[in-house]
Amino acid sequence: MSSTPAQTPQGERKVFCVKLQRELPGLDEVPFDGHPLGQRIYENVSKEAWRMWVEQMKMIMNEYRLNLGTPEAQEFLLKQMEEYFFGEGAAHPPGYVAPGH
Repeated sequence: MSSTPAQTPQGERKVFCVKLQRELPGLDEVPFDGHPLGQRIYENVSKEAWRMWVEQMKMIMNEYRLNLGTPEAQEFLLKQMEEYFFGEGAAHPPGYVAPGH
């Protein structure tokens, strides 16, 4: 029995999204190929959830003033990404107030 993700008639790859808890179109390619988390995200995260993460990531990068040229910032962001998809969710910066509150 094959463990490859389901394909729609149009050929779009489907995954059961761990973030949104339903079957949705998957990513077109592995994010940051060569890192184990990239493959895990490719296999378990939908395009929709990835778009949500990109918005969350922008907020994290701005609030924490991350310089992604440093290994420390890259590692911090990878940990936040793993928490966002597979843990309790990414941490909000200190003093963060949700929009509209």
